[in-house]
Amino acid sequence: MPTAESTSPWLRRILLVNLILEVGIVVTGGLVRLSGSGLGCPTWPQCVPGSFTPVPHQAQGFHKIIEFGNRSLTGVVIAAALLVIIAVWRWAPGRRALRRISFLPLIGVMLQAVLGGLTVLTGLNPAIVAAHFLASMVLVSLSAYLLYRVGEGDRAPVALVRTEIRSLAWVTAALGVVILVLGTVVTGSGPNSGDASTPRFGFDARTISWLHADTVMLFVGLVVAVLLAVHLTATDPRPRRFWHAVFGITMLQGLVGYTQYFTGLPEVLVMVHMLGASLLAVSLTYGLLSLRKR
Repeated sequence: MPTAESTSPWLRRILLVNLILEVGIVVTGGLVRLSGSGLGCPTWPQCVPGSFTPVPHQAQGFHKIIEFGNRSLTGVVIAAALLVIIAVWRWAPGRRALRRISFLPLIGVMLQAVLGGLTVLTGLNPAIVAAHFLASMVLVSLSAYLLYRVGEGDRAPVALVRTEIRSLAWVTAALGVVILVLGTVVTGSGPNSGDASTPRFGFDARTISWLHADTVMLFVGLVVAVLLAVHLTATDPRPRRFWHAVFGITMLQGLVGYTQYFTGLPEVLVMVHMLGASLLAVSLTYGLLSLRKR
């Protein structure tokens, strides 16, 4: 059975580039929303009726450049997803499980492109915009999963920690998903949903923000519990290393979140917070996978 040592280093590099691009398009998508450029190209799949690219003297001004730039980056992400398939099939012979899931990033990106089109066609409906972001988090996590899996074999997994700790880790990850969902509701209820004409959820932004913050506090407690548990019981260093990363990113996210709340939600900090959400998805994926080995 092929092992990590028998695969080409180019395979890992391509998977890493794919992950970086998935994170990058989350950040550029945030720029689109924060700049109020969600309808910079007012139709889809064309930018304006009759043209797939912005046209001179278009009413949307600089917003058309920002939105079209984000759409163009989707093509780069699709190319990376295609390279993932080619690389896995070329350099991972016999890795049937890895080959099966190698198609998922491409399928996910294509579905994301359609979902992005729906956000435009529905006039930036906040629920569709939220779903668009959450789907990106799924793709980021999937890309991280692929990168981790290429470094191990396909034998049945062997637990490195007790079942109770793994269960607690999964509960922690599930709460992380809840936090991401609440984060989209916070954004969709506040001033950074777009320009003044962009539809909002209609919830009280302050109330939703504090609900989000309270959930984060519970999440921090669970992360600390998992970290202490793996420190006390795990003999393999990987669980300790990756759960330290989860803890560090969580604390930085909390710091950025509170800072942006008390400083009036500056756009730069909101974008940093979105980047942090992507990194948290990566670290949680690695944290869960590190609790077993193949």
